[in-house]
Amino acid sequence: MQQDDRIRPRAPNHATRSPRRLDLDPERLKNGLGQLVLTLIKLLHEVLERQALRRIDAGSLTEEQIERLGLTLMRQAEEIDRLRKEFGLEEQDLNLDLGALGTLF
Repeated sequence: MQQDDRIRPRAPNHATRSPRRLDLDPERLKNGLGQLVLTLIKLLHEVLERQALRRIDAGSLTEEQIERLGLTLMRQAEEIDRLRKEFGLEEQDLNLDLGALGTLF
């Protein structure tokens, strides 16, 4: 790499630059916050499903409890999906890239 090809930080030019402003577009903020909240809810849903499977495998739930738990988790997944669509998000939008660890889901 030649010396001229390197990226060099620019000195701030306060005379010609306008003041920095935050991008507070309400629609973008709403969708970004919605994406974050739905990602966390989906993560909690996944944890609950795994815990439910462990309890079922351990035999610590009655048939009635298993039925109620399955129905509750199914309704929860449907509601997460409905909210995801309402925010205009795709399924992969809720799957965070964790770098070297891979993806969240």
